[in-house]
Amino acid sequence: MSYSEPPPPPQYGAPVPPQGGMPPKTSGKAIASMVTGLVGLLTICCGFFVVTSIVGLVLGFLARKEIRASNGQLKGDGMALTGIITGIVGILMVIVTIVLVATGAIDTNFEYSSN
Repeated sequence: MSYSEPPPPPQYGAPVPPQGGMPPKTSGKAIASMVTGLVGLLTICCGFFVVTSIVGLVLGFLARKEIRASNGQLKGDGMALTGIITGIVGILMVIVTIVLVATGAIDTNFEYSSN
C-alpha cells in the first residue's frame, strides 16, 4: 500500500478558509425597548412614568426596523415587539386612568375621619 504525499501547506498570503458565520447579536435597542416598556407597565400607578412607556414604544419600532435591515446579523424581534405592546398598554392605561379621575369615577381624595 502506498500513500501519497500530504498536500503542501498554503502559500504565504493565501486567503484563510472560512470559519463559519458569527452568530447573530441581540439588538441593544430591542433589549432597551422591552425593559422600558415593562418598567412603564409596572409603574403605571405613577402617571409621570408614562415617559418610559413612550420610550419603549419608540425603541421597539426603531429596533424592529434595525433588525430587518441587518440581514440576519441582529436578532431580538420578539423583545422589540414586547416593548411595543407593553408601551401601548402602558400609555392606554394612563389615558384611561386620567379619564376616570377627570370624570370622578375614581376618587383621589384620601382624607380619613377619625370619628
